[in-house]
Order: sequence, then C-alpha cells, then structure tokens
Amino acid sequence: MTRFKGLQELFKRYRRPGDIVFAWMFFALAVFLFTQLGTQSPWKWGGKVFSQPAFWPTSSVILMVFFGGLHLLSSALSPRLVGRWEEVWQWVKSLEYAGWFMAYVFVVPQLGYLLSTIVFGLLLAARAGYRSVRMYLSIVALSITIVVVFKGFLQVRIPGGAIYEYLPTTLRSFMLTYF
Repeated sequence: MTRFKGLQELFKRYRRPGDIVFAWMFFALAVFLFTQLGTQSPWKWGGKVFSQPAFWPTSSVILMVFFGGLHLLSSALSPRLVGRWEEVWQWVKSLEYAGWFMAYVFVVPQLGYLLSTIVFGLLLAARAGYRSVRMYLSIVALSITIVVVFKGFLQVRIPGGAIYEYLPTTLRSFMLTYF
C-alpha cells in the first residue's frame, strides 16, 4: 500500500449519473445570484473593504460562479454515464416529501397541531407502504407524545386550529394550550 499518491491520482474525478444536470443547475443558480448582487448586497463607500456588508456575499457568490463553472467544465469533459435521467427522477421524487411538509404546514392552522400530526403521520405511513393496525396505533401514540412534549413541556407556540372554535370554552382553552 502506497501512502503517497501522484497528482493525477489525487485529483481523479469520480463522476456519478446525473452529475452534469446538477452541475448545470448549480452553475445557473450561481449566475442568478451573481446578477442579483447589485440590488441585494449594498456597498457603502468610505469604509474598510472587509467590513462592507456586501464583501462576504460578493466574494462567496463569485467563488460559487468560478467553482460551479469548473464543476460544469469537468462534468462536460468527463465520459458520459448511463442512468442520468433515473438519477434526476429520484431527485424529483424526493420533492414529494417537501410537498407533504408544506401541506402539513398549511393544514395545522385549520385542524390544530394534534389532529394534523396524527392525520399526516397516518397518511405518510400509508404512503410508505405500512398497512398494519399495530403500526397505525403506534403512529397515533407517537403523534400524541410529540404534541404533548412540544406544546405542553417545551411550550412551543404553535397556532391553534380553527376547528377548536367549535369546542366548549373550557375544552377549547385546554386544547389551545396543550394540543
């Protein structure tokens, strides 16, 4: 086993499927951020360069464009690998869970934290392929535990659900405080 590697071996590029797509997306994002620097990061004239509010964002974005361009160039010059679009499709499929989370965020003010957590826990378990009653009961128990810990013990302020307005006054205040 050799401890030291040659320069070419040290900087050998291991390309993966979908790498060129990622390189294009990253480079496009970096160029977009570069075009927005003038309006988003102001330079205040008369001060030291390193204490300017725009110094670090500007230097970071310039380096993003530079290294993103190098990544794009190296990806374009590397041999093409099969499976690019299968990899990209995996990225797109993972965005489904971001959609579930956004739906959860929008439903909590309507149904309340407890009911939303239970419903989305059960829906995600069903989406993942779990079908046993035992699994569903454990999800309900876990949801109740999470809500009690976050709202009851940690006092995390989460808006009460609009559905709580239909409860009797004493139960409504209890639900707003703890669930």
